[in-house]
Amino acid sequence: MTTTRIIGLVVLVIGVLLLYFGWQSTQSVGEQLSETLTGRFSDETMWYLIGGAAAAIGGAFMVFCRN
Repeated sequence: MTTTRIIGLVVLVIGVLLLYFGWQSTQSVGEQLSETLTGRFSDETMWYLIGGAAAAIGGAFMVFCRN
């Protein structure tokens, strides 16, 4: 494996973990109440979800699409 693919794999794993923690956060009672009252999740939860999605997409691109 090339260095780019190894780095991509690490970034992909980090992205998936961030998405998991973000999803877990959305399932908490406090977050559900906040989402019900305001119509959106907290900033911290949104950063986990956005950062995780960006890292997962970037890591997948590095692993599967780069030569």
